[in-house]
Amino acid sequence: MNLHVLFLPIVLFSAFLYAAPEPAMPSISASLHGPQRESIFQFSAEAEAESPGMSETPIVHHQNLNKRILIALIVCSTLLGGIFLFLSYVWINRHKYLKRSSRKSQENMEAANGVSINTVNVKFNYSRMADKKSSVAIFDFQLLEAATDSFSKNNIVGESGSRLVYRACFDEHFQAAVKKGDSDADREFENEVNWLSKIRHQNIVKLLGYCIHGESRFLVYEMMGNGSLETQLHGPNHGSSLNWHLRLRIAVDVARALEYLHEHCNPPVVHRDIKSSNVLLDSNFNAKLSDFGLAITSGMQDKNIKMSGTLGYVPPEYISHGKLTDKSDVYAFGVVLLELLTGRKSIEKMLSDQYQSLVTWAMPQLTDRSKLPSILDPEIRDTMDLKHLYQVAAVAVLCVQPEPSYRPLITDVLHSLIPLVPVELGGSLRLTESVFAENSN
Repeated sequence: MNLHVLFLPIVLFSAFLYAAPEPAMPSISASLHGPQRESIFQFSAEAEAESPGMSETPIVHHQNLNKRILIALIVCSTLLGGIFLFLSYVWINRHKYLKRSSRKSQENMEAANGVSINTVNVKFNYSRMADKKSSVAIFDFQLLEAATDSFSKNNIVGESGSRLVYRACFDEHFQAAVKKGDSDADREFENEVNWLSKIRHQNIVKLLGYCIHGESRFLVYEMMGNGSLETQLHGPNHGSSLNWHLRLRIAVDVARALEYLHEHCNPPVVHRDIKSSNVLLDSNFNAKLSDFGLAITSGMQDKNIKMSGTLGYVPPEYISHGKLTDKSDVYAFGVVLLELLTGRKSIEKMLSDQYQSLVTWAMPQLTDRSKLPSILDPEIRDTMDLKHLYQVAAVAVLCVQPEPSYRPLITDVLHSLIPLVPVELGGSLRLTESVFAENSN
């Protein structure tokens, strides 16, 4: 508060006292007549003669002075009361504003960190969300319902675990993928919001926002036009859209995402659920890693961690001892690389009650150069340089080694594969236009 505001009542009070006119008082001498007046003059003259240094004593009218003081006090009290009320009003309004701002900041922070997700849904504002790259939006359920045509079966574009993924058309310029789950997977839901709200990488799918509606949980991602790698390899097309170089580029994209998680995140992150269904492909077949519901900090071996993962991609040490490291992701990456090479699923059903893993089936043939070409996916057989094929097979063999210490770091895997991918697809291999066009057909 400025000092002149505090001193204002005092100044007014002083001015009032000194500026007030003296009331007109009748002269004593004028009220006396005749002999009385003369005797008084005579007495005064004698008094002056006897005491020449004595001055006249002023007459103080206490009743009028008290009235002026009372009026001044009333005025000052009124001013002080008005100032107090004004300052109280300003303080109350400022307190309300700060409280609202603090609540909004807290909600944004919780959405960004995924620590405690509120159930309050607000209308989606795409332009506002796009300006805040580090945060995610909270979608209104009615908006998701309208965009998916009440979650119509016709809008189902895939399945992630037990959760369905829907295409959501918000307008003619904006589409997204909506993954629907329930409250039974609350921990995975919050974990995914937590990680994906902080992670930004070209090969990791972007989380646009989330919605909580009753027992349902919804995650909204950027739309990936070509679905999952699993759908491309094992769906109706049986890998016909993926030539040799595109498959290698997909492997490089996934390796880049894992290198970011293992080497550049602080603390390092283990995805824990690498598989072909969690590798999403955009309209140009660029690959992005998705589904971080099981992701944890690298090196965690807490007994309370639920054993999770997908059969066929889980490394032996995780099954036997529950040990999780970045080498667990490397093993799963090796299985995905085998899928790209062979076109086969990670687990194949042999008899009514028997299954065989891709690793078990492929390992004896991967190390035999004479047999290697015969196990390739027919869609890519005889379309690559055999030296490149042997190199990719060697990388796959190292990644799926039973002993974690024998597996390479994902950075070494990435540097081994980049030279095999054409420059036009983000690698370092230089091809003539004719050769590149031939391999693209």
